[in-house]
Amino acid sequence: MPFSRPLPIATRTSPLALAQAHDVQRRLAKAHGASDPEQAFPILGLTTTGDRITDRALLAAGGKGLFTKELERALLSREAAFAVHSMKDVPTTLPEGLAIAAILEREDPRDVLLIADGSTMPDRLPDGAVLGTASIRRQAQALNARPDLKPQLLRGNVDTRLAAVKNGAVHATFLARAGLKRLARPEAALTPVPIEIMLPACAQGAVGVEIGADDEEARAALAPLNHGPSALAVAAERALLEALDGSCRTPIAGHAVLHGDRLMLRGEALTPDGRRRWAAQGETVLDGQDPAASAAALGRGLGEEIRAAGGEALRQVIAETG
Repeated sequence: MPFSRPLPIATRTSPLALAQAHDVQRRLAKAHGASDPEQAFPILGLTTTGDRITDRALLAAGGKGLFTKELERALLSREAAFAVHSMKDVPTTLPEGLAIAAILEREDPRDVLLIADGSTMPDRLPDGAVLGTASIRRQAQALNARPDLKPQLLRGNVDTRLAAVKNGAVHATFLARAGLKRLARPEAALTPVPIEIMLPACAQGAVGVEIGADDEEARAALAPLNHGPSALAVAAERALLEALDGSCRTPIAGHAVLHGDRLMLRGEALTPDGRRRWAAQGETVLDGQDPAASAAALGRGLGEEIRAAGGEALRQVIAETG
């Protein structure tokens, strides 16, 4: 084994979370020539508070940290060396003593809309259609485009949500294309909603690996897995979210793209009912010495611009939902 001890990987036990953890395990084993991945990097499956809550929206139960805190406890206790997260679920402020040490190459961040008749574009929904979603961001964006829609809380895994569409409980639901691809679902081949129509959640499609900040062995193990362009995009989007005091309770979206040394970022915030929307975009030339700082500065600046444009109306949304 290339390390002094086994380095366990903490993960939620949902099918998607396990698929992401096993992907990290395979990458680590390949990078370090581990002949027995299960011995070198064992999977530690944990059920989080967010997984146990299925009867109400997460915003009513405490927000994003519900999917991360049990995994982070395992890191702090050294029961685990790594915690694998969907970065859109990770709060912008980490517990003291922890750090995100790697961002894997990002998957497609777009959403897929699944409608009972097989179509995939929002304009194909009938008047007054029931939209099943637990995402306040998707609800707000859908209502901004289609005020006639009727949102209905819908939580659960991919099969649960698809069943709700098939049995007529809802007319349609959104799923992240990244998750569908990682699960090798046939729905991943459906046409996603263009980013120009529906901006994704900040860091959607990105998988991050968290460690104890002082665990140098874990940090060294992860170094080959970090994808620089994805990490910079995620840094900008999370800085945007932080500047807006965003949580899963606040309808905020953001998407960054790197072209050479230029990073471009789009962001928006909405009222939960979709009636008001504040959007902005910007770009920066990355500092060759500290590109991560440049990316974060772009995100903070754009977030402050959106916050200023929203004025008291947006401050009220954040106060009520943050």
